[in-house]
Amino acid sequence: MTRPTDHRTAAQLRTRIASAAARLVAEHGISDYALAKRKAAHGLGLPDGTPLPENAEVDNELRIYQRLFQDDEQVQRIDHLRRKAAEMMDIMQRFNAYLTGSVLEGSAGRYAEIDIQLFTDSAKDVEIFLLNRHLDFAHSVPRTDRAEAVLTIDDDDALINLIVYPANQERVSFKTRDGRVRPRARLDAVLKLLAAAPTENP
Repeated sequence: MTRPTDHRTAAQLRTRIASAAARLVAEHGISDYALAKRKAAHGLGLPDGTPLPENAEVDNELRIYQRLFQDDEQVQRIDHLRRKAAEMMDIMQRFNAYLTGSVLEGSAGRYAEIDIQLFTDSAKDVEIFLLNRHLDFAHSVPRTDRAEAVLTIDDDDALINLIVYPANQERVSFKTRDGRVRPRARLDAVLKLLAAAPTENP
C-alpha cells in the first residue's frame, strides 16, 4: 500500500525538478521543457527514470522565479516582445496571424522567441511576400507535423518564428504536449494587452 508520506515525497520531488527546470528556462534560455526537466533531474543527482513534472508545473515555477528574481526586467521584456509581435502581425495580417506561446501567455524570459501562427493555402506565398518586403528569413524545423513551414526572422534582439499552417487548420484548437489548449490571439487582442500594460517609467 502506498503511504501518504510517499505521495508527499513524490510531490516534493516533482516541485524540486520543476523549480530547477524553471531556473534553466529563465536563466539559460532553454525553450524545450522536456530538455530542461531532464537537465534539472540530472543536476539534482536523480537517477534516470525519475518521474518528471508536467509542463504546467514548470510554467508555475517559472512564473514564481520570474516574479522573485526578474520582475521588472521580465515585465519590460514581455512588453517589448509583444510590441515586436504586433508590428509583425500587422505586416502579416493577410495570412491570418495569431500570437501564441510564452510572449502571449506572459511567461517569456530573456531568451524567449516570438511565435506567430499563420494560416494560408500556400507557405510559398508567405515566402514570396517576405522576399518582396525585403525581410530576410531562414527555414527552421517545424515543431509539429501540422505546420507546413517555420520561417524565422532575426529582428535585432528577438527571433520571430512565423509558423505556417494550412488555411483549414485555423479553426482547430491546438494543444500543448500535456493536453492543454494552446492560447492564441489576433492583433486586436495583442493591442489590448499592450494598452493595458503598466506604463514604463522614464
